[in-house]
Amino acid sequence: MSIEQTLLQRCDAKCELCAQDTPLSPLEVRPSDGSADQCVMICETCSGQIAQTSTIDANHWRCLNDSMWSPVAAVQVMAWRQLNALAKTGEAWAQDQLDMMYLEDDVKTWAEAGISDEDDDQEPTRDSNGAQLHAGDNVTLIKDLAVKGAGFTAKRGTAVRNISLTNNPEHIEGRVNGVKIVLLSCYLKKA
Repeated sequence: MSIEQTLLQRCDAKCELCAQDTPLSPLEVRPSDGSADQCVMICETCSGQIAQTSTIDANHWRCLNDSMWSPVAAVQVMAWRQLNALAKTGEAWAQDQLDMMYLEDDVKTWAEAGISDEDDDQEPTRDSNGAQLHAGDNVTLIKDLAVKGAGFTAKRGTAVRNISLTNNPEHIEGRVNGVKIVLLSCYLKKA
């Protein structure tokens, strides 16, 4: 039996990540030896978003809620990698799923081995004291800031919870008074 036939039988002709029954194709989960155990059968939507991360639709990946519990290690690895990528973009629900997810040590090592190191080249975002900030952190304002266009002043000492990082290491996104705004990291202190 070919790898594709083995995968189709294993997945019951449904995408192993989102369960769609549209045309499927195998994806080798690298690093891999090329066996069916190290491949997943996925739909065109999942395949396109994995290949082109700029087109990622966070709502599509809410399907990982179910597939992350698959008994197939390759599916667990792909679910972990996608949740990790979504958490880095500030999707709080993805971080919550990652916190719940359990991987055996060898599966976690495999999942981490496939993540690219492109983020390592980017300068980290730091607060006013030099502490590194990460998506999901809580920060406190160290100065009153006038919020242009929103008609209020964000007061010193205001807590901003569950921040999101941006491509600019000097900026973060967070909610103040229910409004999502961009803040300069030099006016923040990690809580």
